Amino acid sequence: MTFTLAIIGRPNVGKSTLFNRLVGKRLALVDDRPGVTRDLREGEGRLGGLRFTVVDTAGLEEHTDDSLPGRMRKLTERAVDAADVCLFVIDAKAGVTAADMAFAELLRRKNATVILGANKTEGKAGDAGYYDAFSLGLGEPVAMSAEHNIGMDELRERLAPFDQAKPDGDEDDEPREEGPIQIAIVGRPNAGKSTLVNAIIGQDRMLTGPEAGITRDAIGVGFDWGGQPVKIFDTAGMRKKAKVNEKLEKMSVQDGLRAFKFAEVVIVLIDARAPLETQDLRIADLAEREGRAIVIGVNKWDLIEDKPKTLASLKEALTRLLPQMRGVPMVTMSALDGRGVARLRDAVMDAHRVWNIRIPTARLNRWLADTVSRHPPPAPGGRRIRLRYMTQAKARPPTFIVFTSRPEDLPEAYSRYLVNGLRQEFGLNGTPIRLLWRKGDNPYAS
Repeated sequence: MTFTLAIIGRPNVGKSTLFNRLVGKRLALVDDRPGVTRDLREGEGRLGGLRFTVVDTAGLEEHTDDSLPGRMRKLTERAVDAADVCLFVIDAKAGVTAADMAFAELLRRKNATVILGANKTEGKAGDAGYYDAFSLGLGEPVAMSAEHNIGMDELRERLAPFDQAKPDGDEDDEPREEGPIQIAIVGRPNAGKSTLVNAIIGQDRMLTGPEAGITRDAIGVGFDWGGQPVKIFDTAGMRKKAKVNEKLEKMSVQDGLRAFKFAEVVIVLIDARAPLETQDLRIADLAEREGRAIVIGVNKWDLIEDKPKTLASLKEALTRLLPQMRGVPMVTMSALDGRGVARLRDAVMDAHRVWNIRIPTARLNRWLADTVSRHPPPAPGGRRIRLRYMTQAKARPPTFIVFTSRPEDLPEAYSRYLVNGLRQEFGLNGTPIRLLWRKGDNPYAS
């Protein structure tokens, strides 16, 4: 083993689940109850080509006496002292707690080498806790979900500098494998979702027909789409909630909603003959709120007579009704005869690239200074609001944190001004953008 990694954190943040993930075996007991792990457990960790010793520790407690929690804490502190690098794990769903802050200060006092991990970030529930993790002052956190195997590639990149097994410049003995792009096709019943899946994969894999509601499960199909591995999910049609009465249909819709959480790109498929009905807008808005890359597919285009007029009307309605999705790509097609499917692939791949984009901090702050100089924020009560520093917290979707003197006084209109500027300057059209405000100076100034 080339280095030792100690997983530390307060009880029940997912340390043992992460330990089992890294060693590839269920060695540590996992339960919803806190305090299951008491002793140090070592294993041979593996991430891609990295090999290392990983140590699972007891949950840090604010006890320093000779009680059982106090003795467990001392054992964990010894593991911190002996490790080459510590992975400090917080529960993103619970957010940053007073105990997390105290333990972060403990790690700073010990001069420990720390990687901050925000666990349980699957879906939207962990977003707020992930962003708050920046306040711990331990650098950019790794967004992960040990249970769902999310964030392991980024963790591997952060651990790679500690690997002394190979000379600089040598490649890992095992190349890093990128997983397939996860794509969900969603829309109202009978929009042609299953027909589109069949057209994409080139075979009649999904049951189709004129009847609405044929698809019940979110069926995933893995294949190579023009040289890019993808896994595409055909979902049940989503009607208005008031119209969903049968238990089976409710279960089908819930299954489709779960596909939103794990998809990377969502194709919102609409019927060109009845475009952008209220339910279409709700589905598209849900995809945006979940932070997924979005492509609008306009199906059954072969049935439209006045195509230029219909297309212009669609674009105008999309801009007016979904302003938060400005610039989202829209592809006209006919799933039945395959026309437009190649253009759909190009739009999906481009949306996925933009969704993953990373912008250097120096470039962001140059843009922020220029943008603020052209249009400063308002000065309520005659007190100027200062925007001090900007950094990208994460991609997927692009998420930015701005440190300012008075975040509570910044109007929503100014946030929209900055978001629109980001889209224009960095080519972020069509992807959700998250802009978060935090009070204070540049946290990395020292």
